[in-house]
Order: sequence, then structure tokens, then C-alpha cells
Amino acid sequence: MINIMEVTETNDMIQKEMLDVRTITMGISLLDCIDSDLKLLNEKIYHKIYESAKDLVAVGEEISREYGIPIVNKRISVTPIALVGGAACKSAEDFVSIAQTLDRVAKEVGVNFIGGYSALVSKGMTPAEEMLIRSIPQALSCTERVCSSVNVGSTKTGINMNAVKLMGEVIKETAEYTRDSDSLGCAKLVVFCNAPDDNPFMAGAFHGVTEADRIINVGVSGPGVVKKALEKVRGESFEVLCETIKKTAFKVTRVGQLVAKEASDKLGVPFGIVDLSLAPTPAVGDSVADILCEIGLEYAGAPGTTAALALLNDQVKKGGVMASSYVGGLSGAFIPVSEDQGMIDAVVAGALTLEKLEAMTCVCSVGLDMIAVPGDTKATTLSGIIADEMAIGMINQKTTAVRLIPVVGKGVGETVEFGGLLGYAPIMPVNRFSCDAFVNRGGRIPAPIHSFKN
Repeated sequence: MINIMEVTETNDMIQKEMLDVRTITMGISLLDCIDSDLKLLNEKIYHKIYESAKDLVAVGEEISREYGIPIVNKRISVTPIALVGGAACKSAEDFVSIAQTLDRVAKEVGVNFIGGYSALVSKGMTPAEEMLIRSIPQALSCTERVCSSVNVGSTKTGINMNAVKLMGEVIKETAEYTRDSDSLGCAKLVVFCNAPDDNPFMAGAFHGVTEADRIINVGVSGPGVVKKALEKVRGESFEVLCETIKKTAFKVTRVGQLVAKEASDKLGVPFGIVDLSLAPTPAVGDSVADILCEIGLEYAGAPGTTAALALLNDQVKKGGVMASSYVGGLSGAFIPVSEDQGMIDAVVAGALTLEKLEAMTCVCSVGLDMIAVPGDTKATTLSGIIADEMAIGMINQKTTAVRLIPVVGKGVGETVEFGGLLGYAPIMPVNRFSCDAFVNRGGRIPAPIHSFKN
């Protein structure tokens, strides 16, 4: 039974420590929309999404009022469009028309973002998948709410270096297409290794082909809650520290479980997973970097940072798994730069570099996230950074991702403002030594030896 102390504790988490449900994301399968006629395909996509999600925002707001829990975003993820559009799309412009349909229906139902303008090419690319990837810059420049992701590697298949090379070029082109808004299009584009089918967070969400026709996935976030809990155990041993994080993660996940079940019941859509990811915002007191400092670091990036992040990630997952039988997605700690004031402060102080962030991605939930780099960074350099991050995911059997933003016209020492949850970021220096010959080899990096488990 829930007692009054637990009710009061949860209220304090919401009112004073920035606990929120970051997103309710409805996953929608578009496989039954496939048609060789592009006009009919777009009509079917619009109708399927609208009929499925027309009540999503209203239900989210109703639950928020009923329980007093802030639900920040309502989102949709769909089947990777490279699969859905393959029969109808004969050009990049055809795929862009689907992106515009997704954007139109997202606005109509009122969601913040719609994810799934995606391709899964970890072993090779079909003509349709390559066409979609090449259409991404145009698609992201002419839409507002569409998010795109490309999975270029996995532990089972290795890394598709042809796709890695192409993604470096696509990121550069997306930056150019959206240069008037500080290359904002790149903030809606993620490159993955081992992408999960049930991720509710943008920009990487898509509805995997293993999923049901429709599903409700909820993403919870509570860096401020964890930070406040750790303030009460300053100077205590690692055992006490770990227990505190674990218990806090349990409580936060229970809130997500409640919201997920309520949304599922009210919408008549099956409950999928709760993703407990400590996803920060630019607001003061809502920072993963501040948790690392509370653990004992002067700044994120100081010696000991990777160990502290590993501890945090592990205890968050242990607490979450105890709170719900269906924990999934990316669950753990995110380390985006622009969306975390503590990370921004660490970069400005010189404590945090791109190389240290890469080391931290070995133990965190995702990877190099929302990092602004000079606009003149070469496409091959971007591909090299992607390849490094994909290798970490492939070898360690975990999800890794890259969301780099080469801001056209800006360089190291300048700052770029994205606004809202995306925050702002100092432009970080990039290693200028060439990897051209490596990236241009083409082909695949084979799967590691430990992938052979059948």
C-alpha cells in the first residue's frame, strides 16, 4: 500500500526537484499502409496516424491534471519510412513527400515530434534505404516536427562503413540546408549502433518491426531528484551512495509505470515499456553533470568521471528494473551537451572535451549527443567520429549514438542557441588530423567474435 509519506515524497519530487514524465510516445506500425501508389501511400499514412493518435495529447493532459504529474511531451514513432516507402518512392523527393505528410499529421494531432524517418542499414543498403538517407537534409529542412535516425551498425552484423561515410556527408548537407537556423536540422538526426525498437525519446525513436500494431512507451526523467537525494548522503561510502540512487530510481520509475498504465487504459493501446533515462534539460538543477559533481567531482570531465557515470548508470537501471517488469528503450543516463547546463559549464571551464565525452559513452545510455562542432569540420571527420562511437556500441553490445551539429559559419569559442529543451552549446574543438583514407575504404567492419552466439 502507498502511505502518506510516499505521497508527500513524490509531491516534493515534482514540485521542488523537477521530476517529470518526459514523454508519452505512441508507436504506430505503418506496415499495413504500404502501397505502390505514392498518393495512396501518403493518404493511408495520414489516416492511420490520425486515427491512432488523435486523442493522445488530450489523454496526456488529462492524466497530468488528474495526478499532478508534469508530462512534458507527447510524441509519435512510426515504422522506419525506408521500409514503408520502398515500393512507392522512385526519388528522394518522393520520400520527402512522406516526411511532409508526417509533419502535417503531427501538427494536426498536436504532438511535439514524430520519429521514424529512418533506415536500418547495419549490414547493407537497399536502393530505397539509400534514397531515404540522401533525402534527409531536404526532409528535415522543410518540416518542423519530423525526426530522423539511421542505424549503421550492430553487434551481430558489424558496421556498415559505406553508410557511415554517407552519414558524414548527410550531416554536413543537413547543416547547410538549415544554416539559417544555426544548422538546427542536425539536432533532429541521430546515427545509431544497436538501435532499440522501443525507444520513446527523440530524435532516435522509431517503431520497430517486432512491435505490436500500436503501443504506448513512456520516458521518465529525474536528474534533479537524484541530485537532491545524493545531497543527503554527502561523504558517505559508495555502498550508501549506490543504495540511494537505486531507491530513487525505483520511485521515479513507479511514477512512469503509473502514467504508462493510465495512458494505455484510456487510449485502448497496449503498454510497451517504461524508459527510465536521466534526461537533463537546460534548467538549473536538472543536470546529469551536477549529479556527477555531487558524487565528488569538481566538474564533469575531471578524473573519475567515467567511473562515476558507470556507477550512476548501473544503479539507475537496477532501481528501474525493480519498479517495472517492462523497462526498455535506452534506460540510464544521457549526457547531451547543449541540454545540460552542468555539461555546458564543464566545456566552458575546459574540463570536458570531445575525447572525454567519447570515453564516457562507453558506460552511459547513448553516446555523443547534441554536440556543436565548427561548421567547417570535414564530412570524413564526422564519419570518423561516428565510426568510433559505433565501434564502442558494437564491441560492448550496447546502444550508442551520435548527434553532431556542425554549425555553419561558427567556430570554436562561439556559442549556438537552439532554444527550448535543446538549450544552447559552446562550439567544441574537433581533432583536425585526417581520417580520409580510413573512411574512404568502403565496405564493412565485421562483427566481433563474441557476436557468434547461436
